[in-house]
Amino acid sequence: FAGVAFAVPYVVFYAAGAVLVLLNGWLDLVDGALAREQDVASAGGDLLDHVLDRYADIAIIAGFTAGIDAYALGFLAVTGVLMTSYLGTQIQAVGIGREYGGLLGRADRLALMGIVGLVAAVYPAPIVADFGVVGLLLGLLAIVGHLTALQRFLGAWRDL
Repeated sequence: FAGVAFAVPYVVFYAAGAVLVLLNGWLDLVDGALAREQDVASAGGDLLDHVLDRYADIAIIAGFTAGIDAYALGFLAVTGVLMTSYLGTQIQAVGIGREYGGLLGRADRLALMGIVGLVAAVYPAPIVADFGVVGLLLGLLAIVGHLTALQRFLGAWRDL
């Protein structure tokens, strides 16, 4: 729903999208802790969590991208985010252990996306020329996402 809200570039929709992203982040923190607390954590739950997280990442970034009509930049942002997450799980698959570190993890991304949604709602005029705060976010996700993926890869390569 946040992605749909961001695709409609009106103040009230950006505000709603920001609230939904921040809610997503909070629920993402709570779900695993709750499962462990209730002793119902499972491999299936972990798989479901990761799959839903990736779909949420894609939907939110796609919404921001559609809202400012910046599809090439959105493509770079979403691939950076997906490669960061992929490297985290691929490192685990080769036996090193799950990697969450790097320049920009999921919690950081969600916080930034929520903040940018709020800034775009409060100050809808572009902050940097015609690029705007949403364009800056997508650029940051693109550059730092791919750098984080590279950072994770190099760390794992050294460990192997």
